[in-house]
Amino acid sequence: MSEPLSPSTRLHEIREALVRLHRTLLDWQRRMHERVHGRASAHELLQILLHDPEFAWLRPISESIVHIDTMLTDEGDFDEDAILVQVRALASPDADGTPYAQRYLQAIQESPDAVLAHRDLLALLRRTR
Repeated sequence: MSEPLSPSTRLHEIREALVRLHRTLLDWQRRMHERVHGRASAHELLQILLHDPEFAWLRPISESIVHIDTMLTDEGDFDEDAILVQVRALASPDADGTPYAQRYLQAIQESPDAVLAHRDLLALLRRTR
């Protein structure tokens, strides 16, 4: 039987799964945007990501990644349970929920890559219970 992971190791794993999910969701949203508006350069995409309301729904996951990064660089303790609650909420698609939850549901219905990233995050969250 393997040793339990330390809280910081679990937090690193959760962060990596969130980054993969974020990248997948961003790619899905970018493809949808480019179908309507044409291809965007890397610089244009960054500006669109930062300023276009079409991409605003991704901010909760971006903010969670930054929050975890901050906790990992701090020397003190962190509330692992609070982080897990936040990440579980991000991994909860809901047709009647927040704009994030609604778009997340749409993404996992339309993108096989989003389904896989979602599955991986859920598997990791189940291991941290």
